[in-house]
Amino acid sequence: MSTPRDLLNAAKAEIKEIDPNDVAARLDHFTLLDVREPEEYEQGAVPGAVHVARGNLEFSVEGRLPDKDAPIAVYCAGGVRSAFATKTLQDLGYTDVVSIIGGFNKWKDEGLPWTTPRVLSTEQRSRYQRHLLLPEVGEKGQMRLLDSKVLLLGAGGLGSPAALYLAAAGVGTIGIIDMDVVDASNLQRQILHNVDRVGMRKVDSAKMTLTAMNPDVNVVTYDTRLGADNVLDIIDGYDVIVDGTDNFPTRYLVNDAALVKRIPVVHGSIFRFEGQATVFNPYIGPCYRCMIPEPPPPELAPSCAEAGVLGVLPGIVGSIQAVETIKLLLELGDPLVGRLLTYDSMDQSFRTFKVRRDPSCPACGENAGPIVIAEYDDLCMPHPVKV
Repeated sequence: MSTPRDLLNAAKAEIKEIDPNDVAARLDHFTLLDVREPEEYEQGAVPGAVHVARGNLEFSVEGRLPDKDAPIAVYCAGGVRSAFATKTLQDLGYTDVVSIIGGFNKWKDEGLPWTTPRVLSTEQRSRYQRHLLLPEVGEKGQMRLLDSKVLLLGAGGLGSPAALYLAAAGVGTIGIIDMDVVDASNLQRQILHNVDRVGMRKVDSAKMTLTAMNPDVNVVTYDTRLGADNVLDIIDGYDVIVDGTDNFPTRYLVNDAALVKRIPVVHGSIFRFEGQATVFNPYIGPCYRCMIPEPPPPELAPSCAEAGVLGVLPGIVGSIQAVETIKLLLELGDPLVGRLLTYDSMDQSFRTFKVRRDPSCPACGENAGPIVIAEYDDLCMPHPVKV
């Protein structure tokens, strides 16, 4: 019967081992894999190392390290678990794997660089567990969400579901701008609010809801009108803007300011039984002026207050905006840049249309002049409209 020492010797006979100094000299060559337990990793690790505990290796490593031909250097505390892990990786089809002699203990003894990694708390691991199971998100992605800042334009129909899902996802800072108060007519679709808050400032009601949902989230409120005099200051520092407005003056204003600050805008709009969403990524895809160079006359652009809207519709479009925002923050998938997604609730159909950059666009075109941030209230509707 084999002893543990026999098993270790057998594993070492089939793998390659490497001195930690040789790895440190070629850190740009190797991907480091830390197979220690979470509590060990939290006390110190090699900067940039991927952490997959040895007990989860077989079922988790392929999601974290998909390139099986990339050079990988594995370490544990003293070089035993890493030897077995290296053998396992070879059995899984990894072609260039080595085990670091002496593990993390020797790494530190040699005076090589290490750091105390930032990790999620126990409560956060429980809260975001479903995200952590996704290789595309994981702990690194969740940390990125917690460090992100998203500005919501409006705490109404579209802003409500977007805010709720972004807060639940752990977006660390959510700014909300809205100068309105909660009205009974809002409650059919604006799910951030409730009947007890009728008459309350919308930003205050929104903050109460979001902080009660997730204490990790810092909600910054702007109980003011968005205008040419403050838009650049308000949007400055945010990673993504979620546009839940429904009037053309504000959309043009935000478009121009976002181009100046180079902040992506996740656009959504709703009308009666239909909605649409797209992403305006400055100078990468089209801007709002590329898609709608001029606003339609007021009689052709009635508001939801005039034409009505199915209460659940903004929940669908706002949720799509939340998805697109998270994709932008984590650099996942294919955002709706250069594509307009439309939804018709009457026949439950989605359609996608291509939207291209306009070379002659006065805002982002090849020969566009300097962007002037100005008010556009005279273009169409004289006053902002409540969504």
